[in-house]
Amino acid sequence: MTFAEEDVPAELRARADALREQAWPGGGPHDPALRPVTMLLVSPDGEVPAALDILTKEIVHGGRPYRAAGLSAVVTDAARQGRGYGRRLVAAARETIRESGADLGLFTCDRPLRGFYESAGWDELEGAVLIGGTPREPFPSDGPGFDKVTMAGFFTARAKRDAGAFRGSRVELYPGEIDRLW
Repeated sequence: MTFAEEDVPAELRARADALREQAWPGGGPHDPALRPVTMLLVSPDGEVPAALDILTKEIVHGGRPYRAAGLSAVVTDAARQGRGYGRRLVAAARETIRESGADLGLFTCDRPLRGFYESAGWDELEGAVLIGGTPREPFPSDGPGFDKVTMAGFFTARAKRDAGAFRGSRVELYPGEIDRLW
C-alpha cells in the first residue's frame, strides 16, 4: 500500500512506526518539502512486515537539473527477515519511482546490504558519494565511521545518457536539517 506520509491510516501508521523503531529508534516524520511517500507491505490480517519511505527533490549535478528520489527508513520486521518481504517492497518502490517520472533514484546503504538492493533491481553507483545535510553543514556518506555504498537507478533517457557523470562523483542532495540523508 502506498500513501503520502501524512495520509497513512492511524492503525497502519502505528504498526509501521513500531516496526521502524526496531531499526531506526527515535526517527520521526520526514521534511514535507521532500514529498514523502510511505510504502507498506500489508498482510491480509493487517500486519506490516515491511515498510519504507520515498523522498523526492530536484537536484543539480554537473550543471544539469534532475528529479531525484531515494529510499529512506527501509525496514523488515526482524522476526520475518529472509522471507522476501523487504525485497518485494524495495522492488515495488523502484517501480514506483520509475513510474513517477523521476529521472533517477539514489540512496546509500550499508555495504553488506548491497546484494540485497541489487537483487531488488538497484545498481551500485561505483565511487559515488551522496552529500546530505545542507550546503552550510554538509553530511557526506563517506564520513568517518560510515561504510556506505550508493545505489542508483537511471530511469529517463536523459538520466541514462548522463549516468557516467554520476559514477565516482560527489552528488549534492542537501535534503536539509530533518533528513540529513535519505
